[in-house]
Amino acid sequence: MVLAHLRGQKRVPFLPRPRLEALRDARVRSLVTHAARTVPHYRELFARERIDPRSIRGAADLDRLPLLDREIVRRDPRRFLSESPEARGALSFVTSGSTGTPLEIFHDRRSLLANIAYGERERAPLIELCGGSFRPRELYLGYETSNFRKVIAFYAANTRLPRPRRTPISMTAPFEEIVAELNAVRPDLLTAYGGFLDVFFRTVAARGVKVHAPKVVMYMGERLPPERRAWIEGELGARVLSRYVAAEAFKIGYFCERGTGFHVHEDLCHVRVLDAHGRTVAPGMPGGIVITNLVNRATVLINYPMGDLAARSSQACPCGRTQGLMSEVDGRLEDMLPLPSGETVHPRAIWAVFKDDPDVLQYQLVQTALGRFELKVVTADEATFPASRGRAVTALRALLGPGATIDVSRHPELGRGEREKTGKFRAVESRVRASTA
Repeated sequence: MVLAHLRGQKRVPFLPRPRLEALRDARVRSLVTHAARTVPHYRELFARERIDPRSIRGAADLDRLPLLDREIVRRDPRRFLSESPEARGALSFVTSGSTGTPLEIFHDRRSLLANIAYGERERAPLIELCGGSFRPRELYLGYETSNFRKVIAFYAANTRLPRPRRTPISMTAPFEEIVAELNAVRPDLLTAYGGFLDVFFRTVAARGVKVHAPKVVMYMGERLPPERRAWIEGELGARVLSRYVAAEAFKIGYFCERGTGFHVHEDLCHVRVLDAHGRTVAPGMPGGIVITNLVNRATVLINYPMGDLAARSSQACPCGRTQGLMSEVDGRLEDMLPLPSGETVHPRAIWAVFKDDPDVLQYQLVQTALGRFELKVVTADEATFPASRGRAVTALRALLGPGATIDVSRHPELGRGEREKTGKFRAVESRVRASTA
């Protein structure tokens, strides 16, 4: 299966647009036919709406199909699971998502194996940046029950391919232990969640700790703030890259080494960026990401809203790849903060409050009611907390309104429970529905 898909993968990102679009549209047609025949939800949808699956000829026709309701997928994931032989023995991946409600996604075994071959597109620039080594030394900071670990275990049991030189360590390990492992392994590649790397390197800078400089730092799952990326590249001399992956689709996009944005795996996962009314937004304008996984034959998701915000670009990339470009994921819809005035505050505005405060290593702002917020901070030491609290409250009231109640508390660390469950940590969270504003 790996060899059957391996040939030509490095060239796919550079294919002429007509060939790339033809490959994408062929997979759209195949997926829609498969869904209409074997997936309960789509079998009923096509019959009820009297849609002929053969009329969906390519990606442009997918806007004729409705957007999925994410909560329906969460409540009844088996309605989206194919009854075909291809889905037999599919592996289950569970993610809590942003709401904490478990989401179960099944991936068929053939697509999981093909995913190794698809990875050649992303590995080529990574290997070059790591000095040309086919198996660069990697230190992987994750958590024990991650979907990544499950995929790696599946590959170990079902392939005889060369194993990566990867050393795993838990993100929940003490800071000093992670530093010691980084300096002992001396990896070419350091991989972790963006939010974790932000806190880790802020702590490194605040404490003046000496750490081994990898050739590449790879982050996933959460955004790495631009100033932390700049610090890593400026102070450590490491290149910073990223990948956009999810349980719903293992290959969505990867950050170009030219720094222009994320190249989308258009033939593997069709990506749309829509406004609140389901309309495609203009290039450069932010909107909600909606995906269609074109390769998985177990759980079939057509027009599935990810809950992430990003923008598409119409510009050609100087790297020569013809794949479309997308900006970095810039927050989640659920983390927009509704205010009594009817306005909303983007989580990036909250980040701006703390990005230049050297005494704040980590923060979490939770909106518990329209005008009430809980702010938790980790400061360099106890002595710096009062001044940091004063600066934060002043700046936040300017954003959230002078009548906002902000309860501030200092903590030695944040997010251990969240990271142990999902690997991710939400720095901004609203427990208020925007419709109540």
